[in-house]
Amino acid sequence: MSPENQSSVSEFLLLGLPIRPEQQAVFFTLFLGMYLTTVLGNLLIILLIRLDSHLHIPVYFFLSHLALTDISFSSVTVPKMMMNTQTQHLAIFYKGCISQTYFFIFFADLDSFLITSMAYDRYVAICHPLHYATIMGQSQCVMLVAGSWVIACACALLHTLLLAWLSFCADHIIPHFFCDLGALLKLSCSDTSLNQLAIFTAGLTAIMLPFLCILVSYGHTGVTILQIPSTNGICKALSTCGSHLSAVTLYYGTIIGLYFLPPSSNTNDKNIIASVIYTVVTPMLNPFIYSLRNKDIKGALRKLLSRSGAVAHACNLSTLGGR
Repeated sequence: MSPENQSSVSEFLLLGLPIRPEQQAVFFTLFLGMYLTTVLGNLLIILLIRLDSHLHIPVYFFLSHLALTDISFSSVTVPKMMMNTQTQHLAIFYKGCISQTYFFIFFADLDSFLITSMAYDRYVAICHPLHYATIMGQSQCVMLVAGSWVIACACALLHTLLLAWLSFCADHIIPHFFCDLGALLKLSCSDTSLNQLAIFTAGLTAIMLPFLCILVSYGHTGVTILQIPSTNGICKALSTCGSHLSAVTLYYGTIIGLYFLPPSSNTNDKNIIASVIYTVVTPMLNPFIYSLRNKDIKGALRKLLSRSGAVAHACNLSTLGGR
């Protein structure tokens, strides 16, 4: 039996954000600005890493993939949410909803694995500096990123295939701004025990295990930093991982707040707010976190601006000379 025959629902209705009609224009403008900031900020990070040879090192290799993932992660949900807010057309086709669920899970898991790879890179750089070039060689970095893509793809595919075989009967209203896996399972009239088992198993693989690895790596890093005799050495070591630790706190703090805080009467609103934070706010803040506290990124940006200014000046001189 094909997945299409398993469900009598051809489309779902996304209720969107819990905002009043008179506030929709304000929120549309706000989310549009946040989305453009996310896209342009992360594209700038990718461009700087690509153009500056000094940034062709493992930590920025991971950062460029993280920036690409953040753009994709936001693009899965935010454009559809803004379109629904503006047009009041809340419907999303069944296949479109399943696809959105797949890409949401895929990029969320990929984000987690890339953050873990960056934590491992900082651990090696601080705890094993003499062996850094050997441990974090180009082939090893490529294997870490490729492994992150493969595992994230497998986890997302597992959830999507199990979801596609469920039956959705009468209720087709999703009280969310995107096709959240948990919300879809609540609408199903099939047995979802296998889906719940997959969520538990894949959640351990994609979220809890990377988070524990990050805690362990930063525990060893912290012990090593405290053993550094000079204050300048401690400051330098902290600056190399401070920005990454900020991103880790923001990303996993939201997930912990979403899944581990006690339930309340406004649980759905809490879930929506937490989802907005890690799908919209976190990808937008990452470029600022990694640029404002990173001398290499700021130096690369100054070089790019000075180069652009020099090119513009040369073009003006050639234009005046032509006259």
